[in-house]
Amino acid sequence: MTKFFWGNSSSSMQTEGGWNEGGKSLSVYDVRKSGPHISDWHFANDNYHHFDEDFDYMKDLGMNMYRFQISWSRVIKDGDGEVNEEGLKYYDKLVDGLLARNIEPMICLYHFDMPLHLAEDYNGFISKKVCEDFIRYSKIVIDHFTDRVKYWITFNEQNLYHTSGVFQIAGYLKGDKTLTDIYQIAHNVMYCHAAVANYLHDQTDAKIGGMLAYNQVYGATANPADVFAAHQIDEFLNFDLLDAFSYGKYSDAVINFVKQNKLELDVNDKEMAEISRLKSDFLSFSYYASSTIDASKIPAGTAPNLYQDYGKKDNPYLKTTEWDWQIDPLGFRDVLNKIYLRYHLPVFPIENGIGVREKWDGEHPINDDYRIEYHRNHIKAMKAAIEEDGVEVIGYLGWGLIDILSSQGDMEKRYGVVYVNRTNHDLRDMKRVPKKSYYWLQKVIKSNGQDLS
Repeated sequence: MTKFFWGNSSSSMQTEGGWNEGGKSLSVYDVRKSGPHISDWHFANDNYHHFDEDFDYMKDLGMNMYRFQISWSRVIKDGDGEVNEEGLKYYDKLVDGLLARNIEPMICLYHFDMPLHLAEDYNGFISKKVCEDFIRYSKIVIDHFTDRVKYWITFNEQNLYHTSGVFQIAGYLKGDKTLTDIYQIAHNVMYCHAAVANYLHDQTDAKIGGMLAYNQVYGATANPADVFAAHQIDEFLNFDLLDAFSYGKYSDAVINFVKQNKLELDVNDKEMAEISRLKSDFLSFSYYASSTIDASKIPAGTAPNLYQDYGKKDNPYLKTTEWDWQIDPLGFRDVLNKIYLRYHLPVFPIENGIGVREKWDGEHPINDDYRIEYHRNHIKAMKAAIEEDGVEVIGYLGWGLIDILSSQGDMEKRYGVVYVNRTNHDLRDMKRVPKKSYYWLQKVIKSNGQDLS
């Protein structure tokens, strides 16, 4: 492998802290309550105050890219108000700090943390007004940072807006949670992505790509019904977005489904015109695990978007983590192939990792051989896709490689090669402590992926 990005990905609410500092207004996460096994979102790993130390660890690891998220609520008061210059200055320090360490910044514009005002008063992305607010915010950020930031994504894991999980991530606080609502939000978000990507391409020389959480699903058996259900999931949750990202149009299967089921969507010519001229410079995705689908458990008439709510089944051939995620490096290679061979655009896996409960004894590095094994096997699979299959892959970013809150707010689920000394309810001293995997990853990056021993 020649020029290649090795790095780390994170989100603002899982990383930053500083929830009531620097002029930040509230997001939906700032008011979520803690529980027995989840933290509040006020402090995270306190990157707001520790980013220089964290960036020094990234530099020491040899990383040359960091994908981070800009908090809409930190930059725009209440999501639709005045620009918060103090918020922009904070991200200026992040970008400049990365560049000073020869680390390429990659900005994500939205990672589920809807400004609270836009959720409470307009119900998030089901509102056309909120779409225009997001586009305005994105253009402000693009204008401010594209002189220094050349890699961008809009929405983290955008296909999740086409699943039942959409109601937890789109700022949707009230409503009947209908299938029409799911499809309306998914379209609104795609319009937002297209408008922002088109603006960036029209105004700058920066690169932008679509991003999804690749649903790698196999038939639970060789029963053709299971196999067909898996293909439908691929079409509706993966290829539909990838078609739009690459060709500026939705999947024919999805368009036909909307017509057949008489889903009454609010779609206008302006939105479709933006989508029709959408292009991607790369296609990015997260990948952690795979699963299988048992068609016999799916009620008749269920939309393919919702199959996994009923028919998800463990794969007996794979190891399963304590969080019920099944480890499948060969599936990672398959995904890289499926994306590249269908779209012939550079492929960029920007989240990969394993979450495990870990405790530090206060003295010795955590011996996380399981994390080394996970990343080693996935990097091997990626190398095979590149060297044997001819897939163009431009980088490999791990997820939360300095411990952060999990997506559910659980500090016990740790992904990092650097331990952060806090628990769900005790902030302790936030000390950063490299684990055994830190030194392994350092060697991997220094050898550009050649030394995986």
